[in-house]
Order: sequence, then C-alpha cells, then structure tokens
Amino acid sequence: MALFGWFSKENKETLDKGLEKTKESFFGKLTRSLVGKSRVDDEVLDELEEILISSDVGVNTTLKIIDRINERVSRDKYVGTDELNKVLKEEIAALLSESDNEGPSEYNIPEHNGNPHVIMVVGVNGVGKTTSIGKLANQFKKAGKKVVLGAADTFRAAAVDQLIIWSERVGVPIVQQGMGADPASVAFDALSSAKAQGADVVIIDTAGRLHNKVNLMNELSKIKRVMEKVIPDAPHEILLVLDGSTGQNAFEQAKQFALATSLTGLIITKLDGTAKGGVVIGISDQMSIPVRFIGVGEGIEDLQVFHKEEFVASIFGE
Repeated sequence: MALFGWFSKENKETLDKGLEKTKESFFGKLTRSLVGKSRVDDEVLDELEEILISSDVGVNTTLKIIDRINERVSRDKYVGTDELNKVLKEEIAALLSESDNEGPSEYNIPEHNGNPHVIMVVGVNGVGKTTSIGKLANQFKKAGKKVVLGAADTFRAAAVDQLIIWSERVGVPIVQQGMGADPASVAFDALSSAKAQGADVVIIDTAGRLHNKVNLMNELSKIKRVMEKVIPDAPHEILLVLDGSTGQNAFEQAKQFALATSLTGLIITKLDGTAKGGVVIGISDQMSIPVRFIGVGEGIEDLQVFHKEEFVASIFGE
C-alpha cells in the first residue's frame, strides 16, 4: 500500500535548509582541511577522522569509514583529495544501505487481512515524540488514509493534552482516558475503535520513561500483549523518536530502548537546529536500525521520509 515519500523539489529545499548547520560544520571543515593538499594520505585521514567524530558520527562508525577509505586508497594506489568527497559519500551511503535504509521510494504499509496498520511510538520526554506523531498522522491523512491516535502516554497529563491538540489540528480521531489511565487499556480501546471504524493506521503514543529499564520493558510488553488480543500481529512497527541535537546522548537512548523492546525504525528530530546531523549516520550504523523519518523544521510538513542519497547530498552541499 504505497503512501507518500517521493522526493519533491520542495522536500529537497527544506532538507537543505534543515541540514545547513551540519553541512557547514562537516563539509566546511572538510573543505578547509584539504586546502593545499593533493592526495589522500595519513594526515588527511587523521583530519577526516577528527571531522567525523566532531560531527557526532561516533567513534566506531568513524573508524569503520576511515578503514574503508584506507582500503580504497591502498587498492587504487593513488586517490586525489578531489576524489575524497566522492569516495566519502559512497562509503556513508553504503553504511546507511546496510542498515536497510531504502533509496528514494514511497513509504509503504503492508496489508494486514483487513486490519489497520499499528505503529507504536516510543521515546523519552522532550525529544519531539508527540509532535512527530501529529506530523506523521498529517502525512497519512494527506495520503488519503484513515488514522486513529491512541494516547497511551498517561504518565504526563501534558502528553495526553498535547496529543488531543494534534488530533484536532490534523482532524483525526483520538482515543484517550486522561492522565493516570492504564496505558495498555488505552491501546486496547484505540485498536478496537480503529478496527470498528475501518481505519487504515493506528498510532499509539507511549510513556517516555527510561529511569528504570525493567519497568519500561514490562509496560511496553504489556501494551504489546494487549494489542495482540485485538490485532494478532500488532504492533507492526515500533518507532523510536530521538532528538538529533543531543548527538551521542541520542545514541545512548537508542541503545537503552533497543534493550527494552524490538525497534523497527527511527525518527530523528530537530536536525534543523544543530550541527550534529552526523548522528543519523552513527546511530543507523551502530544500531543496525533503519531511519524512517527525519525532522528538519518546525512546520507540520517538515517531518520527511528519510532518503539516504538526498541526506548525504545535502551534507555535501549538493
């Protein structure tokens, strides 16, 4: 069931603008470091390593990229600095591909025997989780799909209230029982309601507590068990929302959530306000979890389906 995601000129302009700080930090430093140098040698690779780490690509992923470039330099005997951008782009794109990041295509949801597609969204407070759910609901609705939201982040009153505001703004129904309600009960009602209405997609918001992994794991497992009573294979996707501007802290959160539940994809937000866009590459590589969406602006349309080629091109100023 194809939905949305074909890359338009407007998408590209928004992406370029959103990644401007990352491009200046990464590509700008790279360009300056190569002034007066004609070939890729150990000194150039040392500088590249420093640039990648300072762009929050992460140490392990950086070393992997450097090793791959080193191999190519050894194999080809001579790689000029003018070729370095091309080689670097290819290796970064290859890493993203290995994490199952598809090339430019529409975002698809499969058929589920007439049942709605169920997406459970996890993430700590403050990363833009509820906002991302609202923007995602807007994308689905624009694609002509019937969407139901479930407010199962009942730990904070603000989370429920915020999701209600988004449901009204986007014009989609919401199932909520207020603060303090049992999250699994809300999820059960949301799926039952969506099924009865013949909805195409259900998006369930969940609590963002990480202070106790055991409690988080138990809560998410309970929500999943209860949802399976309504739709046997639900949830079909578990998306983790991370704040890209926190750099390596986002990576630590990803590791913690991966221990607590089976993540199927990432939403990385707030990339427009940071020079740490390299974190997308590092998290995708180290976690082997595909990036599904990225947030590159404040507007309701600024949550984009992630396209690795366009992302890498924007970082390199193309």
